This record gives sequence, C-alpha cells and structure tokens, in this order.
Amino acid sequence: MLTLNGLSQLTDQAREIACIAGARLIELHGCPSVQVSHKDDLSPVTCADREASDIIVTALEELEPSFPVLSEERIPPNRERSVWDTFWLVDPLDGTREFLKGNGEFTVNIALIQDGKPVLGVVLAPMLDLAYFAWQGGGAFRQHSSQTPEPISVRHADREDLTVACGRGNRNNVYLQWFLHSLGAHREISRGASLKSCLVAEGSADVYVRLGPTSEWDTAAAQVVVEEAGGHMTDTSMRQLRYNASESLVNPHFVVFGDDSVDWRSYLKSDDVSHNGSDELSVDLSGHHPGDHSGDTHALPALDDGRSSELLGYDE
Repeated sequence: MLTLNGLSQLTDQAREIACIAGARLIELHGCPSVQVSHKDDLSPVTCADREASDIIVTALEELEPSFPVLSEERIPPNRERSVWDTFWLVDPLDGTREFLKGNGEFTVNIALIQDGKPVLGVVLAPMLDLAYFAWQGGGAFRQHSSQTPEPISVRHADREDLTVACGRGNRNNVYLQWFLHSLGAHREISRGASLKSCLVAEGSADVYVRLGPTSEWDTAAAQVVVEEAGGHMTDTSMRQLRYNASESLVNPHFVVFGDDSVDWRSYLKSDDVSHNGSDELSVDLSGHHPGDHSGDTHALPALDDGRSSELLGYDE
C-alpha cells in the first residue's frame, strides 16, 4: 500500500515527467510537419501524441518498474491488465483537436490507479504554463509557471447563479442541451480537454457534465484533482468512476460537481421528460423553463450509461 509520503514523491516525479512531455508538445505545436491520422472511432491522432506517449511511458517504467503503464497510445490486452492492482494511466495529449486548432487548451494527463481508484493525478496544460495536481490525502493544487503551488477547493453552489464548464466542441448533443435547459439561467465557461473538470476543482465552475463518449485515460488524473479539492466525478447515477474494471475502457456518461447538497441528477430529468411507454423520452426543448409544458416536444432515445451509445453529437 502506498504511503502518503510515497504518493507525494511520486506526484512530484510525475509532474516532472509531464513537463518533459509538455515541452516536446510545445515544440510540435503549430508545426506544419505534424502528421495526422484517424483511429477506428474517427478521433484524430498525431505524431505528437505518439512522441509524448513514448516520453512518458519510458520515464514511468524507469521510475517504478513494478507499476505497468496503460497509455492511450499503448493499450495492453485485457488478459494482461485485468490482474493489475496498481498501474499508471496516461493520456499523453488530451485534446488533440485543441492541439490541432492551435488554441493551447490541451493537456498531459498522468494518473496512478490503485484497486480501481485514481490516487494520484497530474494535469498539465503546457501552452498555458498551468498545472493541476493532487494525491490521495494530500489535497489539490494549481500552479502557474514556477510560482508556488496554491491549494484549491470546490465552491458552494449558488443555485440562482450557477456556472457550467463546457467544451468547445460540438454542442449538438441533445442530452446536454436538455441539462443546460433544466438548469435555467446560468453562465458558461468553455475550456478544452481536462481543464473543464479542473474549473470545478478550483471553484471557477459548479458543474461539468459529459454526456458523450470518453475513455478512462481522459478522466483519471482530473478525478483525483476534483476529489481532493472536495468535489466528485460520478456517473449519472452518482457512483464514483472506477478504472480497469472490465474489458472496455470506455467511461459512462459522467458529472463533475463540487457542491453535493445540490441534486445534480435531477437536472438530467424533469416533468418535461417523460417515458412514452417505449425506450424514448419526450423532451421539451422549446425554450420554456422546466414545468412549462407549452411548445413542441421532441422524441429522444432514453439516455443510456454512455458505454455503448452512438455519438449523437458531443461536447469536447
């Protein structure tokens, strides 16, 4: 079992490794020679993803040879990883689309998983010179450049003045539209990659909802930061996200929130969402507030857990 001091030391070392990979990503950012291909799910992958992955995987294997590494760019078969108790989970370039757009809102994510739970997390945004990091029992921190790291914590939600962290990607996800509609008047802050979850952790936003496909390496590092800041990252049934628990590495739909006195799950359903006797829902998206049943309704499939749903439009 890792000690608190051991986790603290590993966090410092993981931060250093993330910075080395981040420096390489900065060199490649905006470079016209960066080659882009697409995976089976049509998501882009670049030589930058692979180079950053090689840097991180090699360094982590040297750091602690007894801990295997699962990287987005290097996924062992389930028969091998199913027996792992403790392992590194890495997304060397979270937000490849942001990287290609040139806006700088991409991150390097490194997490340590123990018994299905993330216990150490580093989220580095190299172009922003900004890092978030945390370890179990040690608190969560934000660091700008070489400044002294500052502790961060989630905030109490003002239900009359909620702030939602949103992605910069496709906003045509009808389930996300319904969630935002259910909240009523609110403000939105857009960020890329894992920075959305970190907005909740630092108290700049109250909630981030992802109702679209993600993988485990997208969330693990930020989950530690959120939880150590006093928040939660759960599926839509309010169960903590777990890792390497099955053959699939696809996450369920999830919610990131700080104030657990708010019933965030209730905003995913309402009197305006009703079963029609099949697997569809009738949803009022006419612009009226929840409870106002005037206007047209639109039929939607019932929201599944996210692991097998088709891409209906997603929030990146």
